[in-house]
Amino acid sequence: MEKYMFIFIGGDASHLSPEQQQAGMEKWFAWVKKLQSQGRYDSGEALLPGGKKISGIKKTVTDGPFAESKEIVGGYFVIKAKDLAEATELAKDYPDFELGGTIEIREVIKFDNM
Repeated sequence: MEKYMFIFIGGDASHLSPEQQQAGMEKWFAWVKKLQSQGRYDSGEALLPGGKKISGIKKTVTDGPFAESKEIVGGYFVIKAKDLAEATELAKDYPDFELGGTIEIREVIKFDNM
């Protein structure tokens, strides 16, 4: 099995009622539990908005990221799948598609010397 990263982008639930937000979180918990029961879930975390951004040769530090909410990275999972096609199938249960969210799926590189 290879490792793949699911990068969660967008999916703004701020306009939902507290009850709707809780129902959305229950969908997330169910998805994680499903991936865990299949031996696919490796790790993952949600990310708070804001932070710092360092860029350029002078290592300029700015507040951010301040992308539109539809472009904000809200978290990630690392999952196990036999190939990209299988990882893509596992991603189809992402709960925030209905909130306009997207997933970027990337294979994790294995380095022999690490």
